[in-house]
Formats: sequence, C-alpha cells, structure tokens
Amino acid sequence: MLGREIPDVTLKTRVRDESVDGPNPFRWQDRQTGEMFGKGRVVVFSLPGAFTPTCSTEQCPAFERQYDDLRATGADEVYCLSVNDAFVMFQWGKSLGLSKVKLAPDGSGAFTRRMGMLINKDHLGFGMRSWRYAMVIDDGKIVAWFEEPGINDAGDDDDPYTESTPDKVLEWLEANPR
Repeated sequence: MLGREIPDVTLKTRVRDESVDGPNPFRWQDRQTGEMFGKGRVVVFSLPGAFTPTCSTEQCPAFERQYDDLRATGADEVYCLSVNDAFVMFQWGKSLGLSKVKLAPDGSGAFTRRMGMLINKDHLGFGMRSWRYAMVIDDGKIVAWFEEPGINDAGDDDDPYTESTPDKVLEWLEANPR
C-alpha cells in the first residue's frame, strides 16, 4: 500500500443548502476522493459500519477526541469512511455528536473495493463492508498504513481493533513530521 496513489472515485454526499425548500434542506453533491484526500496530509480511517458496536463506541469517538492532536501533529483533515449511504452517515454523525471528523459515505463500496479492503460480512447480515484500517495520505499517496490483522470474508474474526487506532496514527505523525 505504501507509495500507492489513492483511487479517485465519486462519493454521493448530501450538503446543507438553505435554497432547498421543505423540511430537508439538503442537496446531492458528488465528491471526488481525489479532491478530498489528494491535497495535503490527510488521515482516513475506515470501519465496517455506522451504528455498529466497536465503530460507534470506540473507533469513531476516539478519532473525534484526538482530532485536535492529529491536526497539531500535521494532519490537515481527518475523514471516517464507511460503506454506508449519506443518510446513514449523517444520522450516525448526529448520534455521536461529531463536530470535527468528516464522514465520507462510500455507499456503493467503490473506494473500498479499489483499496482492496471490501469484504463480505454476510455472516452478520451486513453484506459488503470495509475491513477496519487507517492511513495517512500525503498529496494523494499513501505514506502510512494501519490494517487490522486477519482480513477475511468468512467471519473468522472478533472485529479486531488494535492497529488502526488514533494512538497509532498519532504516534506515526509525531515520528514523521511533514
């Protein structure tokens, strides 16, 4: 993964737009991952799903808590990517009270597939999801990679969360200033 350029795919997002009439003032906006993750130093972490236990109680809240530290050590932005649609990601962010970490909905799994991290979680009724990982990207190239051990489609895991923590990312950023 190191040195690899990130895939440039379209994510279907929703953005607030007060010119939209009605109770739901949002409009669709396509966002390119090349634009989102391609300039500066960006931290991206990916997880199996919004509203799932480890993702909701540990991983996403931990990155939110350590957002300022990640920024202080050189990250220009921090994104959470999941194979969920924009509506689910928005509601999940609201439920977690996120205000710093940016949520990136990879609803079709296109980015995750191109990263080689799309796995089948049918054993849990989830369908296709992301394996848990994090990365640091400098100007579109992966410079640090943090992947949970044992990637598989068979459900032979206990949802590991040891390698893609914000602590590990922060440690790498501190040791590798830009």
